[in-house]
Amino acid sequence: MQLGVIADDFTGATDIASFLVRNGMPTVQLNGVPTRDIPLTSEAVVISLKTRSCPAEMAVSQSLAALRWLQAQGCQQFYFKYCSTFDSTAQGNIGPVLDALLAELGETRTVISPALPVNGRTVYQGYLFVGEQLLNESGMRHHPVTPMEDAHLGRLIERQGRGKAALIAWPIVARGPEAVAAALAAVNDPAVRYVVLDALSEQDLLTQGVALREMKLVSGGSGLAIGLARDWAQRHGARGESAQAGMPLAGPAVVLSGSCSVMTNSQVAAYRQHAPARAVDLSACFTDLESYVRTLTDWVDAQRDAPLAPMIYATTEPQTLQRIQAQYGDKASSERVEQLFAALAAALKTKGFTRFIVAGGETSSIVAQTLGVEAFHIGPTISPGVPWVRDTRQPLSLALKSGNFGDIQFFARAQQEFRHD
Repeated sequence: MQLGVIADDFTGATDIASFLVRNGMPTVQLNGVPTRDIPLTSEAVVISLKTRSCPAEMAVSQSLAALRWLQAQGCQQFYFKYCSTFDSTAQGNIGPVLDALLAELGETRTVISPALPVNGRTVYQGYLFVGEQLLNESGMRHHPVTPMEDAHLGRLIERQGRGKAALIAWPIVARGPEAVAAALAAVNDPAVRYVVLDALSEQDLLTQGVALREMKLVSGGSGLAIGLARDWAQRHGARGESAQAGMPLAGPAVVLSGSCSVMTNSQVAAYRQHAPARAVDLSACFTDLESYVRTLTDWVDAQRDAPLAPMIYATTEPQTLQRIQAQYGDKASSERVEQLFAALAAALKTKGFTRFIVAGGETSSIVAQTLGVEAFHIGPTISPGVPWVRDTRQPLSLALKSGNFGDIQFFARAQQEFRHD
């Protein structure tokens, strides 16, 4: 096995797995570190964790467990995958996890490459942009867990980690893989643990993939996977893996939206115009969760034959979210919504629902765990970084979307543009 990926959330794992497959690297995704033998024949394996916003000690422990499992499978290179919007908090987990992985591998340096130009995420002079805006001037400044207050990746990683950061700026990246490799080799300050890489286009990611093929540990969003997979495929004459095994099943579908991102708010608003939709009543979650789950299950089941799948959404605008958090508490509100979606997914599975379209990393993770998804095939891409996936053991198909991914019509297109077998 060539590549082992440790992803800090479920949708991020699906995101990078889809890019690996599309660019020629056979890949299987696992939900958590396996506790039993799972036959694997792919060149890459992606382990999805739930460590983006948990305590740093827990994130480090789970990431090291994933690393050791991947080492036992014979992986040659390791990839710590985090969100392309990074993490602005000084207490964030990216730095501590990177430090722990470097120590475990006996390495002294890695790269920071969160760029994903196809989704508008670019890095220039070490600053992270979304479209033409610095990330801290975009909608991410209102993120309920990791509000983006700075876009300079070097400053961010130095606050979190135990080393210094250096930069390989775009003029060097634009000169090609040899120039990037030479710049990496020229970093001779032993205090530098993290090297930020600029990227403005997919070609820059392809350059990085070639330059980093021998680096033991790399890190970034899913974009760097394009370069690594394309380089591997070209060197091995691979043509890519068919997405047929992951094609969505037939059967009833439901949309569950827990993300409060700007894009998901727009997607929910657009979908509500054409499909049955019902907002989560948080007070009912706190009053009698079990009864409320039955109410929502019955409502969804009654809409199962609608032209577009019924939607349950906790998605709301930043101002409304702030009022909810002030009333019930940030953590309590998030936990209760997760409990609701978990119980609802389980109930709908017993009703015969086979397709789950889910928005939000935390929501996707809890839904997949509740449904008992351990490993799955990567299917066709709905939007960049968001494929359909299909459980390897059960008749379940899922489309798991990070908050800011996808276009306005994502929920409808996921159902309408892909055939069912």
